[in-house]
Amino acid sequence: MRRDRPTPTVGGKAGVFAPLEVSKRADAVVRRLSEGIRLGLLVPDEHLPSESDLAESFGVSPVTIREALTTLREQGLVVTRRGRRGGSFVRDVRGGASELLHDRLREVSPSELRDLADHYVAISGTSALLAAYRAGEQEVALITATVSDLECATHAAERRRAESRFQVELAAAAQSPRLTRATITLQSEVAPLLWLATASGADRAEVLRRHREILAAVVAGDGTRARSHAAAHVYAALTRAIALQLTLMAEGEDDSAPGRAAAEERAW
Repeated sequence: MRRDRPTPTVGGKAGVFAPLEVSKRADAVVRRLSEGIRLGLLVPDEHLPSESDLAESFGVSPVTIREALTTLREQGLVVTRRGRRGGSFVRDVRGGASELLHDRLREVSPSELRDLADHYVAISGTSALLAAYRAGEQEVALITATVSDLECATHAAERRRAESRFQVELAAAAQSPRLTRATITLQSEVAPLLWLATASGADRAEVLRRHREILAAVVAGDGTRARSHAAAHVYAALTRAIALQLTLMAEGEDDSAPGRAAAEERAW
């Protein structure tokens, strides 16, 4: 008997469970689910679909799903509970990561960071453009919810996840599975560096304002304006990231860096 819990098919979460295009190995399933968990698309304590439903969604065998879930358990991303209401559940992996992100930002050259932002703009701008023309009420509601999450967030990690979910839901609203998957990948690989340097109240207010501008353009069906705001949002983040990068490089091995990172984490 099939479970009565349907596989998600709407919004950014649909991109997490979309069929795998090329690789059918367990590591591809692990990568997709771990991205969804780390980005907050799959929330703490969420009950994942059954192994058979996951196998059907990804287009892989149940054996592959079992192998992937084993890896995710070893990584501390999911937990399996037995019994009548058992299954695989998302673990709470929320928490600060500023110190690690500072280290990553030091390792990336300004030109490489700029190139990553250019790629980001291409994806985000196109997503905003198409979302303005294609988004329905449900997609708009999902984007709106991420703006509310950002406004209510009180911690750095929460704000980064809200930013990532905003971008993913924007891509999902464009109704392009490829754009959605590309956005999810960018949120895992690039976004944490771009959105790290937002410690001041003024910076946080600017980010929230830009989210609202993009959302308003999508609701108005103005694709050109939506794309323009999306690009401006990313390039503003790039400017802040490069400024922080230069500061970190100048400070070098300053012993106060860990304490400063923790302070920034709390200030977000």
